[in-house]
Amino acid sequence: MNLPEFDFMGRRKIAAVLSSVLVLVALGAFFVQGMNLGLDFTGGSLVEVGFAEPANANEVRTVLSDNGYENGTVQFFGTNRDILIRMPPQEGGDQAALGDEIYKVLVAVYPGVELRQSNYVGPAVGRELTEDGGLALLTALIVVMLYILFRFTKQFSVGAVTALAHDVIIVLGFFAVFQWTFDLTVLAALLAVIGYSLNDTIVVSDRIRENFRKIRKSTPFEVINRALNQTLGRTLVTSATTLFVLLALLFAGGEVIRGFALALSIGVVVGTYSSIYVAANVLLTMNITREDLLIPEKEEDNSEGSYP
Repeated sequence: MNLPEFDFMGRRKIAAVLSSVLVLVALGAFFVQGMNLGLDFTGGSLVEVGFAEPANANEVRTVLSDNGYENGTVQFFGTNRDILIRMPPQEGGDQAALGDEIYKVLVAVYPGVELRQSNYVGPAVGRELTEDGGLALLTALIVVMLYILFRFTKQFSVGAVTALAHDVIIVLGFFAVFQWTFDLTVLAALLAVIGYSLNDTIVVSDRIRENFRKIRKSTPFEVINRALNQTLGRTLVTSATTLFVLLALLFAGGEVIRGFALALSIGVVVGTYSSIYVAANVLLTMNITREDLLIPEKEEDNSEGSYP
């Protein structure tokens, strides 16, 4: 059964406008609203407590808010009797003793509550994690660009890095627009998005290069369109199976990995789109031709050799 042929590159201008709008909105939200940084980056206290009876996370959050502890995250940790509290720095008071103060408030309302752990993350550590996280993302993009440059050509390298930057910016934009908590698990998801999107882009790029070398009488527009259609089935199956697992983690995995699953789910969808439209669009914009991808032939030595 022959699959239908889609004119992907015929809609490349619409895709370029859509990508530009999404990137601009993401950057605007990032610089205007900023990111809702988690405890890992801002510093603060992490308190884990155990209740004798099943607890109500919303009720615990209300108790803390009524006692002046604002903007904290209260979530179940393991069972419905274990509560994990992430509290950012509060104005006034000893920040290092914030965990103990929270525990005292809970003991007064819930007698018998047990303190499992109380950790404090200082602002210096938070700043260091922020710098290291940004450096990790930048390093990943540079290494990818060099890898694609040596494996393919400069056009493919620029296209791949543009697609990866596009994916990272849009995922960050979602977290900035909706003010979802950005912590180390989300940063790990961003690095995973780079790996996933790169793998998808390499598969498509490899088929484009192969078609350029095989097909002699087609325009770059037609060659790229054919390559995208040839890899479409593989791309959709890979993305769908990955997305099914991530959605299961998102809805059934609990609060601890929700940010990771959410960021990676968005990244898979955006990465699939960018491998088709962004990377391939850049190739056409940079006027890639068949000659750019031909393997240089070795000059044959036609001179008569001497025999021993």
